[in-house]
Amino acid sequence: MQDHASDNAYHYNVMRRAIDLIDARDETLSLEDLAREMGMSAAHFQRLFSQWVGVSPKRYQQYLTLGHAKALLAQRYTTLEAADAAGLSGSGRLHDLFLRWEAMSPGEFARKGAGLIIYYGWFDSPFGEALAMGTDRGLCGVAFAAEFGRDVTMADIRARWSDAMYVEAPEKIAHWVDAGFEGRGEAVLHMIGAPFQIKVWEALLAIPSGHVTTYSEIAGAIGNPRAVRAVGTAVGRNPVSFLIPCHRALRKSGGLGGYHWGLPIKRAILAWESARAEG
Repeated sequence: MQDHASDNAYHYNVMRRAIDLIDARDETLSLEDLAREMGMSAAHFQRLFSQWVGVSPKRYQQYLTLGHAKALLAQRYTTLEAADAAGLSGSGRLHDLFLRWEAMSPGEFARKGAGLIIYYGWFDSPFGEALAMGTDRGLCGVAFAAEFGRDVTMADIRARWSDAMYVEAPEKIAHWVDAGFEGRGEAVLHMIGAPFQIKVWEALLAIPSGHVTTYSEIAGAIGNPRAVRAVGTAVGRNPVSFLIPCHRALRKSGGLGGYHWGLPIKRAILAWESARAEG
């Protein structure tokens, strides 16, 4: 992934500025208008878009509109009744990644990371700068810093396992980060959470890339159909963003719901995945 690091960061920054611009307008902007606002030629801007998402800026704008979430629910809604067959065992190909996981025991979780060494590093991703953390057993954290900055992002993640020892060693986890964002190799997750949270995160892993489900559907899939609010809280506390796809959980109304690292990033991820699913 490091070979593409500067390109990924640059592309996301262009996309982030474009998202802000689209959000501020009621009408669809032409290629020429968008390119001019980005300070680029139309040809260069078109090329960046096609490199990043593989579709035209006009089509991408459709993915970024607020109606996109409702369209996903109508067209790519995934029920989780067959979640076990889809990968809840933790093996198999999940959301277009070779990924396997194991969960920390409840006793280990209760110790707030005491005795645990967590390695971390900063990496470029398709969605801006990402903080990744991992143990010897797999990635335990992925967070995006584009909206809140490095300091807030680091403090947020570290507070979850306050008694762990943190060591800056990106080389220890880079191969898992590569697998997660670039699809090269196998991504391994070490899920650190309370038993209820882990059930919710397991259900998220069953949602295919380019598809979405609802908080109420997740509640039903884990055997607690009335626990929609608790499911929403557990989704929001997912520490391994993108790889455990909490961005694919929407409100039944079609609303995006929240996203811990900022709604612009949630919208960008959903658009990025939708473009690839269409392609």
